[in-house]
Amino acid sequence: MSRSFTRRALMALALLSLTATAAPPETRFSPEIARFAELDKTTPTKPCGFLFTGSSSVRFWKTLDQDMAPHPVINRGFGGSQIADVTLYFDQVVTPYRPRAIFFYAGENDLNAGRTPDQVVADFQAFLDRKDKTLGATKVYFISLKPSKARWDQLASQSQVNAAIKALADQRPDLDYVDVVPAMLEAGAPKDIFVADGLHMTPAGYVLWTQVVRQVVEHEAKTGRACKG
Repeated sequence: MSRSFTRRALMALALLSLTATAAPPETRFSPEIARFAELDKTTPTKPCGFLFTGSSSVRFWKTLDQDMAPHPVINRGFGGSQIADVTLYFDQVVTPYRPRAIFFYAGENDLNAGRTPDQVVADFQAFLDRKDKTLGATKVYFISLKPSKARWDQLASQSQVNAAIKALADQRPDLDYVDVVPAMLEAGAPKDIFVADGLHMTPAGYVLWTQVVRQVVEHEAKTGRACKG
């Protein structure tokens, strides 16, 4: 048996092993995406609602409907997602709803996975590019990355992302920055609004978010552009 054949055989086995054990990115969130599709069948949503999408901070906002009532909202957060995942599944978690506005929370997991602030901002720009192509001038509200006990050491990187996207919002009429950071801090440290993992929020945390975000929803409902669905 030749050495070249042995090398080729080993390479083929290694590739087969990787294929068998590593799920491709497009299937990582398949169960949650399938659940959204089922929800759309059983409880169809009307166009022109306020769409909330992103990672687990959106997913676990269980009282979102009540917190924003009577304004119609749609929760399409999926836990563990990064900005690129929301863009990848844009046609499943954004496009079908033809939202009046998009409230976006992601980027925190990206930093935790090792992406730099510049990469996170570039990923968000890619999301905006996709939005522009599909939904035109639809408004996007970026909810600032939140300070938490579990990721307190990432505060500087989070602040860089927040500042960059706030600056981007100053240049784009279709983007606004929603700052939840001050409401979540007390004496320069995170308030006691987290569950045991120090990352996800208790209902008290969502009360603070509601106080900030509801005002934005109400303002958009009164002054935003008309939505044709």
